[in-house]
Amino acid sequence: MIFSIVGQLDSPVRQWLAQGLRRELERRGHVYEEPTSRDLRLVLNFLEPGRPRPYRRRARATFVCSVAEASELPQDVLKAAYPLLIRSLSNLLLYVVPEGDRVRTFFVTLEQGYYEIPYDPDEAVFFDRLYARLHPLASSNLIIDNIFEPDLPESLWEGDEAVDQIRRASRRLGELDLLPAPFPIQEILPPEDMRHVQHLYGIGGLSYGNLSARRDRTSFWMSASGVNKYRLETVGQDILLVKGYDAERNAMILSVPPHVTPRRVSVDAIEHWMIYTEHPEVGAILHVHAWMDGVRSTQVNYPCGTLELAQSVANLVREAPDPARAVIGLRNHGLTITGPSLDEIFERIEGRLIRQVPMM
Repeated sequence: MIFSIVGQLDSPVRQWLAQGLRRELERRGHVYEEPTSRDLRLVLNFLEPGRPRPYRRRARATFVCSVAEASELPQDVLKAAYPLLIRSLSNLLLYVVPEGDRVRTFFVTLEQGYYEIPYDPDEAVFFDRLYARLHPLASSNLIIDNIFEPDLPESLWEGDEAVDQIRRASRRLGELDLLPAPFPIQEILPPEDMRHVQHLYGIGGLSYGNLSARRDRTSFWMSASGVNKYRLETVGQDILLVKGYDAERNAMILSVPPHVTPRRVSVDAIEHWMIYTEHPEVGAILHVHAWMDGVRSTQVNYPCGTLELAQSVANLVREAPDPARAVIGLRNHGLTITGPSLDEIFERIEGRLIRQVPMM
């Protein structure tokens, strides 16, 4: 993996972190190159306090972890750090707070989660811990492109029974308040940066949770990205038909009405596609930012929309006693729940959900 370091290194803590991370990455066999390299896979962007300048990627495959230093620990780490993550157009934020002879260190994710990395006075141990959390995310592969084929039969322009399931389920999610409010990314980013985010990630906003229902053996309906999940109505915009995955182009194939300007499907479509393809008995999938006691969980908090997260979840569904009724934890993120229908999933989880996802 080729990496680089950019930004403001004018404080002892930031200099120490930059030197330690570079040393650990090179020790692991990764190669440092200047920020102008077109082959960068990881960029460590050290932010100037009060002025979180983004690193302008030249390729979607470049993973940016920004580093922000605070003078004191805020009451709410997520509230203080998350806007910095968004303004710096980063995949991940390393939020550091010096405290005497140690440093409090938190990773903050786009999924509105954060977790602390325990400090160790032994630098080798500490930077090994940082690397162990950073490297799997930086080396993961996004599957977020869409191929729109305007061939949806007219008989499906208003949907079918599976679409009606999704419509009912979206209203039920609203009644249960199971989806956190989307982060107001449009209010934080100027138009130029918003266009940059849309180009990189194919999203119109940061909204969380998704749901899908099988149409037939090879296709399924799924909620769109960046829409109000409480009111899913229009086929081609709020609800899309996924009919395949093009591995060569790393893109989901969608069938849309020819008269509609379609939205992109949820970034988790690759995960749902893997589950539906392997398990014909699965009729629906729900993803929420909540938790349940006793669930098996993925071991790495891969970003949404990555092949690695999809494979991790699919592996746990395969190992479940009943893949058609599995409840899988996504580390530091939420739950993926399979069932014969969305109605059955809601009946099965009613009263069992824990709203606060544990951070590990």
